[in-house]
Amino acid sequence: MAKQIAKGKPEKTGRYEPQKSSLNSLPFVFDKTNYVLMVAGVIVILIGFVLMTGGATSDPNVFPADEIYSFRRITLAPIVVMIGFAIEIVAILKRPAQP
Repeated sequence: MAKQIAKGKPEKTGRYEPQKSSLNSLPFVFDKTNYVLMVAGVIVILIGFVLMTGGATSDPNVFPADEIYSFRRITLAPIVVMIGFAIEIVAILKRPAQP
């Protein structure tokens, strides 16, 4: 009964042989340009997080407000991170080129 349910071409021995053409015909979800954009987005996000780092002090009684609240950490770094996320969204939504 299992032989009647199985789809595919049975060999002369009666064993089930899966169809190879259906497995090879599945296209990739993303194109090479999508992966390049994804890697670029991750790199831009990492650059944004690196821009946020710093401001540490060895003395716990000192609060370096000018370092912590600098333009680079409060404004520039979050904008760079958001640009990186926008690149990731574009990389995911971009349709691959049709052959």
